[in-house]
Amino acid sequence: MSWLTDRHWFAGAVLVYAASTLYAVFLWRKGFRRHEWTSYLLLLLGFLLNTAAMLKRGFLLHQCPVHNLYEATAFVSWGMVGAYLVLGLWPRLRFLGAFASPVLLGVGVFALMPSLDPPPGSQPDFAGGWPSLHAAAIMLAYGAFGLASVAALMYLTQEHDLKFHQLRAIFALLPPIQRLERISGGLVLAGFALLTLGLAASGHIPRPEGVVYWKDAKVLWSLLVWLLYLALLASRWRFAWLGRRFACGTVGAFAFVLLTFWGTNLLSTLHNR
Repeated sequence: MSWLTDRHWFAGAVLVYAASTLYAVFLWRKGFRRHEWTSYLLLLLGFLLNTAAMLKRGFLLHQCPVHNLYEATAFVSWGMVGAYLVLGLWPRLRFLGAFASPVLLGVGVFALMPSLDPPPGSQPDFAGGWPSLHAAAIMLAYGAFGLASVAALMYLTQEHDLKFHQLRAIFALLPPIQRLERISGGLVLAGFALLTLGLAASGHIPRPEGVVYWKDAKVLWSLLVWLLYLALLASRWRFAWLGRRFACGTVGAFAFVLLTFWGTNLLSTLHNR
């Protein structure tokens, strides 16, 4: 098995995410209120393959593998599926896997684009464990935000049914709307805490000479994302942004992260090889 590269392992994980996505299609006919184990086990297998890919790349680099877009994107998918596996231990939350699978598949296919993984070159020498803590916390935060947006989309679907198709809502296959709102709010809070930890850890990482930390594109973008989610949580607590408003804000915030993540990474001096 030594001939298998980290990209082979990650491609295997993406194939498993594809199988889980196909299985999720059939779950729509059975309903998502059941305590479904098949989807959970498929994503567990994908998580193990994803982990093997990251470990193999990490041992090759001798540090946390988040130095280009392929590595960062693989880390985001690992964080999302890891967060789901923890939540899925509770039977009432296991349904999230059927909705997270298509997101994981899309992110995985994108990560496998050859242009996102250029050959290793010169890179900053970040010594110590702070870079790994910084990268792991922030990528796990993005995973939590991704699952929160999935739950928020499900909430908006249920709300639409309740508003315009009352009879269909009574027999809806999705979980109860109150549960979806609690899950989305809890995941945003958890993601914000992880993002705060990751940004705090970045202050302990040595910088290459000549690089101005506060002018780096990715640093400024990360602070903007932190402020965006802080405003979202503050609106929920201070101005009672519940229900549809909070769900729309959660989906919109994560859409902003997805649409700008790769561009700012390319513009960053600190986060490129």
